[in-house]
Amino acid sequence: MKNTIVIGIAGGTGSGKTTLINRIKKEFHDEITVLSHDFYYKDNGDLSFEEREKLNYDHPNAFETALMVDHIEQLKEGKAIERPVYDFVIHNRRAEKVTVEPAKVIIVEGILIFENRELLELFDIKVFIDTDADVRIIRRIMRDVRERGRSLDSVINQYLTTVKLMHEEFVEPSKKNADIIIPEGGYNIVALQMLSDRIKALLNAGS
Repeated sequence: MKNTIVIGIAGGTGSGKTTLINRIKKEFHDEITVLSHDFYYKDNGDLSFEEREKLNYDHPNAFETALMVDHIEQLKEGKAIERPVYDFVIHNRRAEKVTVEPAKVIIVEGILIFENRELLELFDIKVFIDTDADVRIIRRIMRDVRERGRSLDSVINQYLTTVKLMHEEFVEPSKKNADIIIPEGGYNIVALQMLSDRIKALLNAGS
């Protein structure tokens, strides 16, 4: 597709990336397709469930980022892709895949997408969601317990042993690569409107 716009939305766990994306999708509808870095967690089917539970899922090496880069490039060329499906309950990929059709705007989201140089080169707009750590951990606990079948103790332990450390080592430093930093993500109405206006301008310029 000509003049496809690729928007990277990064930020720590629980920062509000999904809320921001949902509000953008509500405005642009079918013109947008979304790819989450979480879809591209590596397949660790050779490991037992107990071994998979102990892996560090907040390190760049946990992802098959090269595949994501390839998929974004294919979408930009107007080709559909077959993206992986990751199951957070079993800590592994499922056998099935999901067909993703190209769109005028591709939103790529994830905690570590601004850490990878190849991904950065694909983004036309780079947005970092900046939210206080205490808010982020509360949101993470609620999400993982409600949606991912985790116990409260396991979520807190994971946060203290890997999530917090990886945020400080990789996520926070990658903020310097952003074009726009939005406090509180989708709850920041002024910033959301500015971003929407920018997307409209790019779409109009490419039409």
